[in-house]
Parts: sequence; C-alpha cells; structure tokens
Amino acid sequence: MTGPDTPAPFKLAYVPGVTPSKWVRIWNERSPGVPLELVQTAAADAAALVRARDVDAVLLRLPIDREGLHAIPLYTETTVVVVPKDHLVAAADEVSVDDIADDVVLHPLDDTLDWDQPPGKPALERPATTADAIELVAAGVGLLLVPQSLARLHHRRDLTFRPISGAPESGVALSWPEDETTDLMEQFIGIVRGRTVNSTRGRQQAPEKQVQEKAQEKKNAPPKSKRPQPGGRKPQGGQRGAPQGGKRGKPRRRG
Repeated sequence: MTGPDTPAPFKLAYVPGVTPSKWVRIWNERSPGVPLELVQTAAADAAALVRARDVDAVLLRLPIDREGLHAIPLYTETTVVVVPKDHLVAAADEVSVDDIADDVVLHPLDDTLDWDQPPGKPALERPATTADAIELVAAGVGLLLVPQSLARLHHRRDLTFRPISGAPESGVALSWPEDETTDLMEQFIGIVRGRTVNSTRGRQQAPEKQVQEKAQEKKNAPPKSKRPQPGGRKPQGGQRGAPQGGKRGKPRRRG
C-alpha cells in the first residue's frame, strides 16, 4: 500500500528473454525514494501495454508499429537454432540456414524474428508459444530458431543451441509514449544509455540544485590574482631596494 506521501512507482514492463536487473539496480541506487515496479508481458502485448498507459515504459523486441511511441534501440541479439543434443548441428560451432534446409523448422505464433516463413520444411501446425515449440524440439518433431536469450530462458538438459547465419536478428528497444517523457522517464533513459549520475543531459535540473552546484563550483574555483595597483606596486619594507626603517635618512658629513 502507498500513503499520500509515497511517490507512485515507475512501472517498467519487459518481454521474455530481456533481463532488466542491472538497470533496476542502478535505478534503486540513484532513486531510492521512487520504487521501480517490474511487469512481465508477452512480446505480442508489449506495445499495446505502454500505449494504454498501463506502464510507464517497456523493454520490447523490434520491429514494432512506432506510431505514438518513442523507441530507443538498445542492442541486437544473436539468432540461434535449438536442436536435440544428438542432432548433427550440435557437432558444429556455427551453422547456416542452408544446413537445416531438410529439417522441419517450427514457427510459433509468438515468434520474435521478423520473417514470413523460417527456412527448412514447415511443420503441419504452428505451436502457440515458444515454450510449446521447445517441447516439440525435445520430442524430436523439429528445430527452432530464436534469439539467444530465449534459448537460454527455455534451457533443457536434452537440448542445445548453435549460432546460425542467414537468419533475421532480434533487436531490443526501450519504448514509451511520445507525449509523456517525464523526469522519471528521462532518468531511466539515462540509465539504459549508460549516463553517469552527474550527467546534465536530459531535462533541466531543479533550480535549487543548480544553485547548489554553482555555489560548489565557486567554492572549488582557484583564487583570482589581484590586479596590480596603478603606477606600479611599491616595495615593502625589508625587501631589496627598500630603505630600512621606512624613511630615507640624511647623509653624514665627512670631517
């Protein structure tokens, strides 16, 4: 429960295979007073979730319909083929789509790779989910191409995976509504982009913070040298060229 003085949480959704733990840890270090709430969502529902304002932002897979949404690409994943451990593919370090042309390749309905038809021979039916497709691979029904993080997420001891060339790759992006780039959103953008805590990029800082920083800069600034007096600076007493006692005495007469 949250009281009247408790700030609303920053809600971040993420799709399977994406691990936001590092960014969450940095958020908690920098904004301990604002909780970050994680919401797991299916890849197909990710864009709709943030459009409906059910979350503040979402970590999703590209491509998406960007109308009304910002999307910052973060990284691109390697595509792998998931096979039984006794499959010929398991003996290679990397394969190509031509190497699996004679195999049945499963195409789940929640597929995250941007293609109309995977390589190889199509299965009689499309599995409903990637998890269902993994079960079929374990049963020897076919092979499966997925981003590497999903292969790790659905890891089984009787299966393995290898990088595959010639297949589309999956990009992960941070997305949020175009008209709602709040201060908290700017802060999270800075975190995923690797900005330091002292970075001033983004929204303007609060006036009181600006005053404090300027005062600190003034305190740390080196002292300014004094300007020379008009007509030159007179030597002080005791210095070379200055008369002792501050006044010049009368010369003595020689007798």
